[in-house]
Amino acid sequence: MVISSEIESALRGERVRPDFVPASDYISSEFAQLEKERLWPKVWQLVCREEELPKIGDFVTYDICDQSLIIVRSAADRISGYHNVCLHRGRRLTEKTGNVARFHCKYHGWQWGLDGGVVRVLDRDDWKGCAGVTDGDLRLREVKIDTWAGFVFANMDPKAEPLAKFLDPVPSVLGPYEYHKMRFRLYASFKVPCNWKVALEAFDEGYHVAATHPQLLENIGDDYTRSYPQGRHGMFMYPYERAPFGQRSPRLARPPIADLREGIIAHFDLLNRQLPIFYSLRDGSAARRLLTEARADESPGALMGKTLQFQREAAVAEGAGWPALTPEQMKRAGADWHIFPNMITLPYPDGVIVYRSRPDGDNPDSCIYDVWGLERYAPGAEPALNRLFFHGKDDWCGVGSVSIILEQDFFNMEQVQKGMKSYGFPGNRTSPMQETSISNMHRALREEFLFL
Repeated sequence: MVISSEIESALRGERVRPDFVPASDYISSEFAQLEKERLWPKVWQLVCREEELPKIGDFVTYDICDQSLIIVRSAADRISGYHNVCLHRGRRLTEKTGNVARFHCKYHGWQWGLDGGVVRVLDRDDWKGCAGVTDGDLRLREVKIDTWAGFVFANMDPKAEPLAKFLDPVPSVLGPYEYHKMRFRLYASFKVPCNWKVALEAFDEGYHVAATHPQLLENIGDDYTRSYPQGRHGMFMYPYERAPFGQRSPRLARPPIADLREGIIAHFDLLNRQLPIFYSLRDGSAARRLLTEARADESPGALMGKTLQFQREAAVAEGAGWPALTPEQMKRAGADWHIFPNMITLPYPDGVIVYRSRPDGDNPDSCIYDVWGLERYAPGAEPALNRLFFHGKDDWCGVGSVSIILEQDFFNMEQVQKGMKSYGFPGNRTSPMQETSISNMHRALREEFLFL
């Protein structure tokens, strides 16, 4: 698609504010084209976890728009990334995941080693005397690869800034949670009928909880959140100024729970039923010790401290370990981080949720949304990785089989994408207090990548 100067100028002229994001950022095919040309080839993006590549030759195929990358364990101490294309006639070399000794093109049989070097050209003498067919010319084209906290990131730009600089301040804030010591509890991938940003932003703020997840209000405490930009990234947290964790939300206008211990236990039980990819089952069981080993009249802070103590003891007893987190570090981390451009994570000492969203080809009305639950396990006790795919038409409606809470969120996504096309909708009126992470992402997207 060729974008006219007039359309690009119009898109450039729109302005993101803390309280406003233009609708065109989500529904315009021209805006999606600019992302395809100026964002995805230039940005660090999450492609897989290191645990997906345990053996030499293990690979993951990562697709973004019309580009495809091979991420491979090329040596015991090295992960490499290549553009997924045969340099003979352009056929893609891999699909999905697997293990290979060589990359083999099924069209004419050309082959490459795990280091990207060409090892077979059928009837190579046919090219004798031709320019541009040396071994160096025929190497697979590499992409930059780096890792953080067990995550593997790729960048197609050879001049890209280092990953550590790109992620700042995320590693210093979330590093103490020891993501690298966690393993997959769940891997589920959905094709959802909405823009990749609509899907991602459904998990980038807590303002929606009261209306979308009213069942959580019974034990969430004060559900009013504060959202803060963190460079190009963002986060939100619960200050718990009006009601502590485990108590009823003040929005319910009902008498508070008399015994906060019961509210804390109920919260873990509910999440383990309706979002079983966050807290571990042992977290819920350990919280029950409050009824016998804590007094009902203890302060909310003391009860939360004992909850974490009991959960830590349960994890250590199982051999899973526990991070040396301080209360200050947990407060700084808050509830939710948006790692630019397309990754969300909710941290907890015993397990975390990771969401990844990306365009579905060139269609601004569709995206691939990946849901990962990571948990601490004793060495050798990790479950086998089982990737679940819901990529057929309307398969995403089956998200309820994974989580009731995710189902509530996903059905919003479809309706938001439809609603944003209304002639009566100029753009998102984001809360400058609770949804700043969203508007900040659009600011960074426009100012740092699309409209320099």
